[in-house]
Order: sequence, then C-alpha cells, then structure tokens
Amino acid sequence: MKEIIQNEKYVELKYKIIDEKTGDILTEVQFPIGYVHGVNKVLSSQVSAELEGKSMGEIIEVPFDGNQIYGSRDESLVIIDSLENVPEEYHEVGTTIIMQNESGETKNFIVTRLDDKSITIDGNNPLCGRNVIFKLEILTVRDATDEEVEAGGKIENGPDINGSLTVPI
Repeated sequence: MKEIIQNEKYVELKYKIIDEKTGDILTEVQFPIGYVHGVNKVLSSQVSAELEGKSMGEIIEVPFDGNQIYGSRDESLVIIDSLENVPEEYHEVGTTIIMQNESGETKNFIVTRLDDKSITIDGNNPLCGRNVIFKLEILTVRDATDEEVEAGGKIENGPDINGSLTVPI
C-alpha cells in the first residue's frame, strides 16, 4: 500500500516555479527538500493542502497569484542609481544587495538592470505581479520518526566531533 501525504509524514520533493504567461522556469531546486507534513511550514498552506493525500511518484501543479503570497508590486522599492554610486561587486544582474534602514531592519534588493551609466535594483519579491505554477514532484512519503516530528524535518547525522582521532605516524 502506498504511503499518502498526511500530518506527521516525512515528505521529500523537488519543485519548479514556472511563469504561467511565458512558460519560463523562474526557480528550480537542485536538491530535494524534506519536511514533516503538518509540522513544518516550509511550504505555503495552499501548496500543503494540494499535497495532502498524494503519494510518491506523483507530480502536481499548483497555480499561484504572486500578489496573494507577496503582495502587490511597490514601485517605490525600485531604485535607479548611477553606476558609479554602487560598489563594483554589485554590478551584475541577479545579485542580491541587503540594505538596512535607520531602524536596523534589513531588506533584500535584487539587481534587475544594468547599463553603461545606471543600475536598477528592486526590493519587490520577483514573484510579485506574476501568475506562477508550482510544479512539485513527490519523491518520498514515509512515517516521520519522533525526532523528525520534533525537528520538523530530517535529522542529519554529522561527524562525531567528541571522539578521538588517531593518526598513524
């Protein structure tokens, strides 16, 4: 009998985010993500609801309005500045710049345009204003261990740093 996704099941999946209008892949995870369903909120509630009852091997598509998740675009978060005012390390489209306001709060801005004289950075989430499709491939569904339920995901065993290491001379 196939395991189905429900609360306290460990789930691994891969996903892509596809622009509904152009069909372009906007984001694609290279390595599977794992979580405990109903415990870890790594996925939006809409995606989690769509995964409920599905099993390993299934591929689902969940349409999303980026404005519902990230809000409407705020054009005041788009800044165009002279290229000479921005350090050279940020002169590449796609680079993230972390900015801090007077209150100490930080916000990520992404370099979206660059020409010989100016640079454009955008503090809006790249999915704002877009209709997208989350395409998810379910790789694993199994009972989560008590430790995984407590942690919200898979427990990775690291190296034993308390043991001794003997090196032959």
